[in-house]
Amino acid sequence: MGKDENNFARGSIPRHIINLAGPMIVAQLINVLYNVIDRIYIGRLPDVATLAMSGLGLCLPLISIIIAFANLFGMGGSPLCSIARGSGDHDLAEEIMGNSFSLLILFSVLIMIIGLLFKEPLLWAFGASQNTITYANDYMSIYLLGTPFVLIGLGMNSFINSQGFAKIGMMTVLLGAITNIILDPIFIFVLAMGVKGAALATVISQFVSALWTFQFLTGRKTILKLKKERLKLKIKHVKKIFALGMAGFMMGLTNSVVTIVCNATLQTYGGDFYIAIMTIINSIREVVSLPGQGLANASQPVLGYNYGAKQYQRVLKAIRFTTITCFLTSFLLWLSITLFPQFYIQIFSHNPEIITQGTQAIHLYFFGFFMMAFQMTGQAVAVGLGKSKQAVFFSLFRKVMIVVPLTLILPIYMGIDGVFIAEAISNFIGGGACYLTMMLTIGKDLKKKRLSVAKG
Repeated sequence: MGKDENNFARGSIPRHIINLAGPMIVAQLINVLYNVIDRIYIGRLPDVATLAMSGLGLCLPLISIIIAFANLFGMGGSPLCSIARGSGDHDLAEEIMGNSFSLLILFSVLIMIIGLLFKEPLLWAFGASQNTITYANDYMSIYLLGTPFVLIGLGMNSFINSQGFAKIGMMTVLLGAITNIILDPIFIFVLAMGVKGAALATVISQFVSALWTFQFLTGRKTILKLKKERLKLKIKHVKKIFALGMAGFMMGLTNSVVTIVCNATLQTYGGDFYIAIMTIINSIREVVSLPGQGLANASQPVLGYNYGAKQYQRVLKAIRFTTITCFLTSFLLWLSITLFPQFYIQIFSHNPEIITQGTQAIHLYFFGFFMMAFQMTGQAVAVGLGKSKQAVFFSLFRKVMIVVPLTLILPIYMGIDGVFIAEAISNFIGGGACYLTMMLTIGKDLKKKRLSVAKG
């Protein structure tokens, strides 16, 4: 396979993005199903479903932190590879990929050890009760053992997608998800392992995904090959990977912080019951965010490649197309959630009280969800073009500066509803501010460069 394949500087911009987006959305959907499927099955455990669901909800902050590290090195390295490929430096692209792999291995071991040592006190801090700590601890103890597989599968899959092999990237998570779907009911119900069975099925599935990823990137079909001599860490690459990947990392980390604050506040104002509802809402959000996020992520290799090739007009065209498609998909999904909330809740629970209270919570939480399209697009542009500072700032801005304070303050005056309204407010402020700033800074600069190239 030649170095000139998957040249995003030629051909239709919308076609390139759609060709990448389709398999990537499917892949991300399947990836989300790793944990969502666990919750669907756990929600059907006799007698203990609500408490077990709450226990899994308490694990979400730790899982988000693990995924954040996969984003740090995957989303940090893959756009740099795209830019390097666009500028014709194949060796540099391979070096960056090799360094990213080494960082993923190193940090996965550290996270696993630290997580196993401190998981229980952390779960208590996240809002666990005497009724839910056993479920949370059982799940997390096993899940942490699969940390290296999570980081390799998620992190290195970014390098498969960035080369244009979106269908191969989709297969990475499809294999894992199919394994999880098959093993979950066997371990949970047939072998009566409950929450432990869900975690074990997930770990085995992640191993399958990681193995597939490794085999492809060391095989003959890949453009950039994972080679032993490229694994030695170089400080210049590490700095750039950390700088650019910090946006994806902060997104995961801030998601974790928000979940912790939400769960602790919900425990104070509503108890385990409302933590179970928030776990369901988070599961729904993970799924319905995927089309918009998939389109945004699919634009990054195209943006980075054309930026590296100094095709600024094509970069601007990619931004416009991504904005429109992200908004339309997000708006339609928001409409479906608003009109049919019970349908979404019943995927996870048939408890009449959860359906009643969850419906109200969903209407509040998802109000203005379509505004997230602007956040997704704005951050995708910043990451794809290597503008790490802007991407990091808006990861922090929406979650830490808006959601967290509102989640703590609003319930004082509005009760439990305040927790859910906080997210809705952040969608409008965070989404609008992120996109507007991107257009006034990065967009303005691109237009200047386009004119400069045109003048010659």
